[in-house]
Amino acid sequence: MSADPKELDKRMHGAVDALKKDLAGLRTGRASVSLLDPVMVEAYGQRMPLNQVGTVSAPEPRLLTVNVWDKGLVVSTAKAIREAGLGLNPAPDGQMIRVPIPDLTSERRAELVKLAHKYAEQGRVAVRNVRRDGMEALKKAEKDHKISQDEHRQKSDEVQKLTDRYVKQVDEVLSHKEKEIKTV
Repeated sequence: MSADPKELDKRMHGAVDALKKDLAGLRTGRASVSLLDPVMVEAYGQRMPLNQVGTVSAPEPRLLTVNVWDKGLVVSTAKAIREAGLGLNPAPDGQMIRVPIPDLTSERRAELVKLAHKYAEQGRVAVRNVRRDGMEALKKAEKDHKISQDEHRQKSDEVQKLTDRYVKQVDEVLSHKEKEIKTV
């Protein structure tokens, strides 16, 4: 745990980047290999990202394929895609799984917006957790007489300003993605 503003900034930036990556997986009409990035497959006794059990490709605008490397993981991979909350219905075909991309209906758009809000809230929580770590480090430094009360107050204000800036970024990223999803 560190109260170093540069370290806190780096960690908060990482939380916003993770959110952007998660939101990139929400499709807006076209097949994209990043759509399956959030899928975690139960394989070899642990959960691992889909891209570690097979190759994802987009041969057509409305179709994704997953070429699973281990034949024994085809069923669990298809199940993971189905249960990922992306509204996709995979169809296993030998060692390949075909994932047709359905048309975006207004209900589907509403689901995607809800999912985007869920991801954004996770991003806000991640930023706030970094703030909490920084505040705890400041309290400890003050308690150990490494910084004065005034320094503690000043640095706490800096951490809060940093947090506010990153929470605003999360909201902006969400707003942009929401507009993208709602565009017909």
